[in-house]
Parts: sequence; C-alpha cells; structure tokens
Amino acid sequence: MLEHKDYAAGRTGFASKLSYAASFVTALLLQSCVGPDFQVPAPPEISKFTSETLPAGNSAGGKTQHLDIGRELPANWWALFHSTQLNSLIARALRDNPNIDAARAALRVAQANVYAEVGQLFPLATGNYEGQGGKVATQPSGPGVAAPVVGPNGVNPSYYTLHTAQLTVSYVPDVWGGVRRQIENLEALKESQRFMNEATFLTLTSNIAAGAIQEASLRGQIRVTERLIVIAKEILAKIRAQKEAGQVSGLDVAAQEALVAQTEATLPPLRKALAQQRDALTVLSGHLPGEELPEHFEFTELKLPRHVPLSLPSDLVSQRPDVRAAEANFHAACALIGVAVANRLPQFTLTGNTGRSAINFNNLFSSNPAFYFYTGIFNATQTLFDGFTLQQRQRAAEAGFDQAAAQYRLAVLTAFQNVADALYAIRHDTVALQKALLAEKATLQTLNLTRIQLAQGQVAIQTVLGAQTTYLQASLTVIQAQANRYADTVALFQALGGGWWNRDAPPPPPEPQSWFISVLGAKPNPLEVTYPGATANEVRKCEDVSRESCPK
Repeated sequence: MLEHKDYAAGRTGFASKLSYAASFVTALLLQSCVGPDFQVPAPPEISKFTSETLPAGNSAGGKTQHLDIGRELPANWWALFHSTQLNSLIARALRDNPNIDAARAALRVAQANVYAEVGQLFPLATGNYEGQGGKVATQPSGPGVAAPVVGPNGVNPSYYTLHTAQLTVSYVPDVWGGVRRQIENLEALKESQRFMNEATFLTLTSNIAAGAIQEASLRGQIRVTERLIVIAKEILAKIRAQKEAGQVSGLDVAAQEALVAQTEATLPPLRKALAQQRDALTVLSGHLPGEELPEHFEFTELKLPRHVPLSLPSDLVSQRPDVRAAEANFHAACALIGVAVANRLPQFTLTGNTGRSAINFNNLFSSNPAFYFYTGIFNATQTLFDGFTLQQRQRAAEAGFDQAAAQYRLAVLTAFQNVADALYAIRHDTVALQKALLAEKATLQTLNLTRIQLAQGQVAIQTVLGAQTTYLQASLTVIQAQANRYADTVALFQALGGGWWNRDAPPPPPEPQSWFISVLGAKPNPLEVTYPGATANEVRKCEDVSRESCPK
C-alpha cells in the first residue's frame, strides 16, 4: 500500500520559522531555488498483480494463451493479432483521427508556455521615443511679473518642442529561484501533456481493436442465427408435410412457424448493431460514416495471441501513461510551492536607461554630450502586509501538492486494479468458453437426434422446438465467450500501458537547443509532429528513481 508520507517529503520544511529562515539565507548566498525538490515516488513493493496464483496458460477450443512474465510488450501490440486489416485500420486512424491533431497542438501549447517562461530569466530591453510640443505661459504685461520660461538671450518663447529617445534595460535576478520553479512547473505540465497524449493514443487503438472484435462477434452471431433459421424452416417444411399426412395438427405447425418468426426477429437488432459498430470504426479512423470502411473483421482473420507479454509489477508505474501523467502533475504541484515561497521573499530589480533629449530632432543624432543622459536604479521590495494574501497562496500551493499526491496514489491503485481485472477476466472467460463449447456440442447432438426422431414420428414437436432454442442460445454463447476472450487480451495490453516505451523513435532535442530552435522559428521537432506522445528515452525502470533538484 502506498503511504501518504512517501509523497509529502519536503512539506515539513515550511512548517517552522527556523527552516524558513535557513532557506532564505541559503538562497540569498547561492541564488538557489527555495521550496522542496520533487521526490519521484518509489513503485509499490509488490511482486504480483493478483492475490492468488494464476495459471501460466489458459486453454479453450484448442487455443492456449501463455502469460510470459517479463516479456516486453511491443509498441504496436495490435500486430500480435496477426490481422492485416486491423493493422491497416489503426495505421489510418493514427494518421487521420482528429485527436492526433489535437494532441500535436496541445503539446505545442505546453512547450511554448515553457519557452515563454524561460524568457523571464533574461533582461528586458525596450526602446522608446517621445516627441512633445506645446505652448507655455508668456510674461503678462505689467511690472514685477517674471516670465515662467526664459529662452536664450532672454527670449520668452511661447511655443516649444522636445524630442527624447532612450533605451531601457531592466533585469529581475532570480535570486530565490521562483522563475526557475515556474519553469519546472510548466516543464512538468508539458510532460503531463505528453503522457496524456500517449493515453489518448492508447485509448484510440484499444477502442479500434475492441470494435474490430465486436464486429467479428456480431458477424458470427448473425451467421449462427441465419443457420438456425434455415434449420427451423427445414423442420417447418417437414411438419407441414406431416400435417398433410394427418400425423400432426395445425397447432404443431403454428408453433414451429412462431419459432421461425421469433428467430428471424433476432436478426434486425444484430444487423443494426453491426452497422453502428462499423460507423464507430469509420469515425475512429477519422472518416465520415458515409464513407465505406474497406476492412471487414471475422474471427477467422483475427488470431488470438498465443504468448501474452506481462510486465513486472515494479515496472507498471513507469509504463502506464495515466500514472506518468499523474506523476508529472504531482511534480508540477511541488514546483508551485517554491514559486509561492519565492513570492514572499524580497524582490530585486536592476534598471538602467540611456538616451538623448533635444528640442530639435536632428540633435538626437549629434555627438554633443550635452544631449546625452543615463540613469541606473537598484530597487529592493519586501511586502510587509498584504492581508496575508501571499501566505494563503503558499498554503493553497501546499494543499494542491497534497491533492496531486492523492491523485497519483489513486492512479497507481487503478493501474494495478486494471491489470488484475484483465488477468482474472482472461482466466475465467477462458473457462466460460470451455463450458460454452461443451454445451454447444451437446445441444447440437441433441438437436440432430431429435430431428431424426421427429422424421420417424418418435418425438413430439415440442421436443424439437426446445432443442432448437437451446442450441441457438448455446451457439450465441460460444460466439460471445470467444469475443470476451479476445477483448480481455486487448484490455490487458491497454492496462499494461500499450508498449510505448518500445517505440522506435528519436528523443526530442535537448535544452537549450530546442529553445533556440523555437526562438529562431525553425521547424518543430519531427517526433512531435508525427507522434506527439512519449518516447523510449522517457521509460524509467524501478531502479531509476531519483531526486529532481532545482533546474540550473
């Protein structure tokens, strides 16, 4: 079980005035970052996903699935179903689905926010020109009154012009690391967005795979129902022949006709569900429902993976995109504490400006030092009282830290639950398929025997009707159980994280190289354009847990 204290490391550093003063002095001398350094949570110390030992293999219908513990899940896990049509549909969806474009844009937004905050570490330079003109009061008539403005040679001008051009440079040194903590926060939010994108892609591919399995199931159910309708009509023809021979009554004919009609009535809902499922797959692939979906899915074309990769429990937290996104949000909340603390400390500003001022515009370009001026200003500000606003903002940041910690723990618990549920589903749905196959075999044998006996006049029509209904239900149960087994495998692959860490893709360019690329207006990172999700260099094994300190 994950303990809350594992995620609240560093909180107590702000509880005492002594610790607060120590951080103040240390930051002043070293220009470091105040606030806690983020501690990457350690993975849960557990060696298995389920409370009971599950079998290494599950067999039904002549197909055995083996759980290969520790085997790597490929990034294109859907290829394990060996379906060229499924591969084609998912490739088209990853290219055309609007969620991919939205993911690209979301990641660009997050990255631009990081670069915008990085600019706060640099001086701010501004240029300014001001032209001023007007009329001044002149000396009124009468003795003893002085002119307010006296020009050269005692002239009292009534109109004047003044031109001023200056360059101002201001710099706010990041003494306490508040800006760097804000950059750390935005960088963590960018990583969260990257993993949220990965979760979106995993959901998209999983929904398509599950939809393909559902289509195959519906086609199988339709085929079984159509076959049973043919059988029911054959029996109806024999009963009608027996009625003409006087062997059965019209009541028996009506009963079989009712069964035929009831069986036929089950077809339209199945066909409706199939049409809607294909519409859903078409939209998931990024196209309109009116466009024909070229792929058709049958269980004969989808191969059940015989060897199912299963990650180690200690690696799950580093592989699940939603857990990594929650971890990044946890990191971002931790950085905001440092931002709130830095805002409570003295703020320093260095400002310098230089320029020229003259009554004639052309004198602005003169080398005469009389038109030249400059100033330098050092400013230090400490908030003495603000109604406890900054204090409450720090407390809000600390509460946000606790909230993010709880959300991270919930994401970890949910991840392990998803894997355990999928493993139990594979086991019990395999047993269900075994029993369904036995039931189908027995009911088919019963139906064949009753048909022979009916032709010989040895059984009543009610016996045949019951055998038909039982066989129909058993056959549909087999199709549904088979679909459940396929869907359970997809659910396990999704619960394990989808294998993004095995994707063959180059890592993003390092900082500050990517910052200069962005500033110079060069093309964005190709990886973020083609697949703006997580990359192989971001995988972290359980032994890679480290402490992330103040960014330099």
